[in-house]
Amino acid sequence: MNKSIKTVLLIVGLILTIYGIYTMIQPETQVSIGDLDLVEAQDNTGSYITIVIGVIALAAGLISGKK
Repeated sequence: MNKSIKTVLLIVGLILTIYGIYTMIQPETQVSIGDLDLVEAQDNTGSYITIVIGVIALAAGLISGKK
């Protein structure tokens, strides 16, 4: 695989993994009306998918360098 493609895969994989972890940890915004706090449960499905795609891109970039 071309060296530039390997570099792009590594950078994109790293960015996606960090972004996925950030969105999983970051609390969602809370809406409060007067004394009433409306809090929704945090849905991390998108975060997990982003982390998995990032790890796959990292693995593809690392494996491509072994050949």
